[in-house]
Amino acid sequence: MKDLIHSIFNIFRWVGKFLTGFRILTLNLAFLVLLFFIFTSLSSYSPQKEVKISTNGALVLSLSGDIVEEKQAIDPVSSVLNDKLGLNTGPTETLFQDILDSIAEATIDDKVTFILLDLSELGTVGLNQLQIIGKALTEFKGSGKKIIAAEDFYQQKAYYLASFADEIYLNPMGAVDLHGLGAYRLYFKDALNRLKINYHIFRVGTFKSAMEPIMRNSMSDEARSQNLTWLTALWDTVVTDITRERKLSKESLRTYTENIASELASVNGDTAQLALETKLVDGLKTREELRSYLIELTGKDSTGNFKQIALNDYLKTIPHSFIDPPAAEGSIGIIIAQGTILNGEQPIGVIGGDSLGEMIREAREDSNINALVLRINSGGGSVFASEVIRQEILEYKKSGKPLVVSMGSMAASGGYWIAADADKIWASPVTLTGSIGIFAAIPTFEKSLSELGIYNDGVGTTSLAAALDLTQPLSPPLKESIQISLHHGYDQFLGIVAKGRSMSREEVALAAEGRVFDGATAQRLGLVDELGTMEDAIDSAAALAGLEDYSASYIRKPLTVKDEILQLFSGTISGWLSSAGVPQSLLTAFSRLLTPIRQILFFNDPKGLYAHCLLNDLSL
Repeated sequence: MKDLIHSIFNIFRWVGKFLTGFRILTLNLAFLVLLFFIFTSLSSYSPQKEVKISTNGALVLSLSGDIVEEKQAIDPVSSVLNDKLGLNTGPTETLFQDILDSIAEATIDDKVTFILLDLSELGTVGLNQLQIIGKALTEFKGSGKKIIAAEDFYQQKAYYLASFADEIYLNPMGAVDLHGLGAYRLYFKDALNRLKINYHIFRVGTFKSAMEPIMRNSMSDEARSQNLTWLTALWDTVVTDITRERKLSKESLRTYTENIASELASVNGDTAQLALETKLVDGLKTREELRSYLIELTGKDSTGNFKQIALNDYLKTIPHSFIDPPAAEGSIGIIIAQGTILNGEQPIGVIGGDSLGEMIREAREDSNINALVLRINSGGGSVFASEVIRQEILEYKKSGKPLVVSMGSMAASGGYWIAADADKIWASPVTLTGSIGIFAAIPTFEKSLSELGIYNDGVGTTSLAAALDLTQPLSPPLKESIQISLHHGYDQFLGIVAKGRSMSREEVALAAEGRVFDGATAQRLGLVDELGTMEDAIDSAAALAGLEDYSASYIRKPLTVKDEILQLFSGTISGWLSSAGVPQSLLTAFSRLLTPIRQILFFNDPKGLYAHCLLNDLSL
């Protein structure tokens, strides 16, 4: 019996070894094949392939992914894999300026007969960006060409843009989602308590709510009040624009959003019919009916579809704004400051104190640049990094060259810290700005460790000898010193704004304590000079520099090898997730859960002080 058991055991052991070896061999072969495939694909890939538009047709304005001010580098691996394998994952980002350039060119291009809006994959986009795109579409219609919007389902942000079209069509099984604006967050206080994490919060500003997700389980009354104020202002803008473009009454839109249940009951639950009867859309068309209609307008192409020009192809044939190097006769430099402000060198999509400072220094030292426009789209971040950037701005101003700030969707907290010393500040009416406040957040884990039976003990020569040892509580002298430092930082913030904006400290204090304002309100308070676009800011900078004939050029940080590798792999993973069919709603929810934690984890201010506004999660 013993020999039998031993023999059976040897058989299983041999089978296990065989399966393990076979698995390793198979994986290695697959890896080698993949490497060979990527190598051969990349060697035959030509990103500079010339594109010619040889037929007249509809420009399909596909706004895919997030609309960004500065786009990350193209990931060649993802591009090749998508192309070779036929994976139509689409871009994860669309450059805002590319959209404007394509519409402007299409306005005067005889090959473009009309614009077809494709908004089904529209990602994160600012209301100010939508307004500017809408203005460009209005100018396009002024050329006598029309715009058609056609979707199976309209998200709220997509419908806002669709409202600028001459004709809006909806699938008979579709719907128009108009639900208003909201600012909602996840709160972690109880979770942190259960994990025994002792978070030490220091802040100045009654309305400074950036740390509320880890301090509370719900929104404070102060945050609720101020959020509702600017949300109402932005929603009024949305309603005004939609009702103007669709020639509807505001009451009809209010009824649609506030009484959706009774309105649906009146059409037996048919969401598409309700949109038609409310005149949100001009007609209901199936996909085949829509295709036939578009063929009537353009004729058939070689595949039997309507004649069309893809946005990505069109962008390869048209001139692009602000990409030429600075001209000797007079140029305006443009720097994009987009994302959370962190210390040191940072990649595109994050504002690095050092990396942005280097670009400002480049503008100062370049004799061909006569003025600078700093385009800010940021909720802030590190106080130290913000001050490093501001110090570089002050050095720039010593050169005598004008500096104009153009605010995007948001320029708050640290974003306002770096804006305050500009010669002129431009914002859109729906920009979120202000949030003049400061905080520090330090977690300690002594309670978490004690639950595991782990304790910290020892001796030191002073009461501060342990410093910021996160395995033990903060000492009272350390807590007091942090709070004193915090008040100093807040006073410094008030002083910077008062001096930069030529306001008294009392005036600044009334607009401070973390309050957030829409652009129109900020202008009335003196925090913003003018309301307008980045183009308006460029013209303003040229006027301050005394230029009549001028050009404008981007100043961009060259990518490091590390940046390119990170972008390559992040793009590849993103493409694989999309092709694997991971629901976008799941990815969005997961991102929403991680956003506040991720931002806190990557904070790297050397003093632990932050001027940050967590309103980036506003979704239209």
